[in-house]
Amino acid sequence: MTALLSASGITLRHGQNTVLENVSIALTAGKIVTIVGPNGSGKSSLLRVLIGALSPQAGTVTRKAGLQIGYVPQKLHIDPTMPMTVRRFLDLSKQVETSAAMQALQTAGVPETTNRQMSQLSGGQFQRVLFARALLGKPDVLILDEVTQGLDQPGSARFYRQIEDVCRDLGCAIFMVSHELHVVMSVSDRVICLNGHVCCEGTPDVVSAAPAYRKLFGSGTGGALALYRHEHHHHHDHEDTL
Repeated sequence: MTALLSASGITLRHGQNTVLENVSIALTAGKIVTIVGPNGSGKSSLLRVLIGALSPQAGTVTRKAGLQIGYVPQKLHIDPTMPMTVRRFLDLSKQVETSAAMQALQTAGVPETTNRQMSQLSGGQFQRVLFARALLGKPDVLILDEVTQGLDQPGSARFYRQIEDVCRDLGCAIFMVSHELHVVMSVSDRVICLNGHVCCEGTPDVVSAAPAYRKLFGSGTGGALALYRHEHHHHHDHEDTL
């Protein structure tokens, strides 16, 4: 199957520091690929290379002609004093038909939020509205960066199931960056374990049994959860602002 978006032999340096070394990835329709790795492993940098926000020193990124990318950031800051309904927020980048806006909110699982103020949404609702916004462009590829940060485990599990349903229904490729190993392992078709380079990759079963994965995350979800909780409290990656 032809990849919608692929990267081959990506090497990225910041000064003397090599952030990514010879990393390759291919995203195909209807499949969910998840990148896991410790903090500082280059996950967000790879994401930025794929969307064209960073230029690598070596390697190539290939996109299908006319490729539409939907992007759901980790966080988005909206001035809480500024009145803005969800419906108005969905019109910010370009005006959309009400029927399209409602359909996107329905698909994202938050149709009831349309007239609510953005500042009054719960964390989970807010992230789902960002998800709806990404769906408006009818993306071929959906890129999700730590989208369930701050949600409890049942909330994040529900969100990932919704993402899985969308992937199957719309047939788009999904690329996720996540810490939540226990959940993403259950919804991903392919997992890539990154630590500056690709340590191991394959189906969730293959990766979770790989020595390189166990070295980074311990065996079983006990080690993974402990690492996730530790990193969750020390996680101050880039934030998107609006």
